[in-house]
Amino acid sequence: MKVLMLNGSAHLKGCTYTALTEIGKVLNENGIDYEIFQLGSKPVMDCMGCGQCASGNGCAFSENQVNEFTAKAMEADGFVFGSPVYYAHPSGRILSFLDRAFYSAGKKAFMGKPGAAIASARRGGTTASFDVLNKYFSITSMPIVTSTYWNMVHGNTPEEVKQDLEGMQIMRGIGKSMAWMVKCIATGKSAGINCPEPETVVRTNFIR
Repeated sequence: MKVLMLNGSAHLKGCTYTALTEIGKVLNENGIDYEIFQLGSKPVMDCMGCGQCASGNGCAFSENQVNEFTAKAMEADGFVFGSPVYYAHPSGRILSFLDRAFYSAGKKAFMGKPGAAIASARRGGTTASFDVLNKYFSITSMPIVTSTYWNMVHGNTPEEVKQDLEGMQIMRGIGKSMAWMVKCIATGKSAGINCPEPETVVRTNFIR
């Protein structure tokens, strides 16, 4: 079993990475592998709404590894999306990346798999960012992984994040909850209990 993490920061080993690795340590302790997928500092193209991904061949724009990520997502058992906070909001790069990933892979890669969102900030804007990232899970029938408080850490440097003892404890709680949920889902599948199939989508347009 494996959890795929997404570091939505341009800093490869900054504050968000520090929080993700704390989760990863607990996953390993519970027999779960993990991988941190780094967005890095290159520009990320936004979703253009071209609809070409509907053909099943992935996102038409291959820069910044969206298709590589969704291929890994197909094989993953759970997800953690981590972002720094900019102007009380997740990074623009992670939102553009996830828009394209979810449009192009959607339910095939993510449905029925547990997801956790974490936010890293010097001071404020974490709950708003946390809320935005959770919406990817709720629209794709993904169980949401929680901890003992809001999924966030505070600090301006990785060293300061490590001093946020409550935040780091919350990260470990995410790791425990994720490991438990992934194992429960695997046990259910082995007993013939699978994720329910969605109904055919019905779209209601309010402007006629």
